Amino acid sequence: MILAFDTSCDDTSAACFVDNNRYSNIVSSQNDIHAKYGGIMPEMAARRHIEVIGYLTKEALERVSASISDVDYVAATVGPGLLPSLLIGVSFAKGLAYANKKPIIPINHIEGHLFAPFFDKKLTFPFVALIVSGGHTHLFAVRDVGSYELVGKTLDDAVGEAFDKVARILNVGYPGGPVIDRLSKSGNPDRFNIPMGLDKKKSLDFSFSGTKTFVKNLVNNHPNLSKTDICDIAASFQKASVDILWKKTKRACNLYGINKIAVSGGVSANSYLRESFTKNAKKDGIEIFLPSKEMTTDNALMIAFIASLKIDTATFDYGLIEANPRLKFY
Repeated sequence: MILAFDTSCDDTSAACFVDNNRYSNIVSSQNDIHAKYGGIMPEMAARRHIEVIGYLTKEALERVSASISDVDYVAATVGPGLLPSLLIGVSFAKGLAYANKKPIIPINHIEGHLFAPFFDKKLTFPFVALIVSGGHTHLFAVRDVGSYELVGKTLDDAVGEAFDKVARILNVGYPGGPVIDRLSKSGNPDRFNIPMGLDKKKSLDFSFSGTKTFVKNLVNNHPNLSKTDICDIAASFQKASVDILWKKTKRACNLYGINKIAVSGGVSANSYLRESFTKNAKKDGIEIFLPSKEMTTDNALMIAFIASLKIDTATFDYGLIEANPRLKFY
């Protein structure tokens, strides 16, 4: 049994994992705290982590009818992320592991996302992984656990960050991803020809700052937008963003001779992305792996799952485990 924690950003999460039929995954969202600021306030996020992490741990254990004595390993996200937030989860996990004489497994948050689509599916290699969230837009060629090659990344805004900024420009709420997704269902995605950005031949890198700026200029030039206008802009922006994600991901498959794609991260919950990637993958003969909605956002279950694949990294040397906001694994 693995007891895992993730406090990389604004969500606090604790999970217990034995196998795919016996697990718990508790997530406490902070959207209500940060919504009025239009973004995450790191110190406020850390304070909330302190307030709830103990309760979430108790709930995670109770849901699998276990106690701390039943736990074999403790796992925790040690980076990347917001340092104040990471420190809470890492410190709590180390203290719990030390007090109960449990080995601890340090986990990279992005590595957790990388394997989230395979939690309830057979894990096969190689595959191209697209990680899309508020902080990341990365493409990897994955050949095995621990064997990752970064083949493309955003040069500016992450796609989830662009969704948040466009939602702010349209004044429709926070977080932007779910709001844009909802508005787009009533909009015409072909009304505005929003540029996809950095569409150079053979390039696998992304850029969303120009896409966001195009929307900003569009709104500034049309100050009296109707609800229909807003929905159409949202749909057009969403289409442009998802289309370039697919184009670059498929290009990576072609360049590396891989016919499997795994998509993860918060933006992988977007309904248009899921529909578009599924349809395009079927058309092009590519196998697609999408996480359950539960596994798209930051959560400790994905940390427990990748920890189960890295048991050999468990250690009793707690002093070696430190929070690192810029941690890399590739």
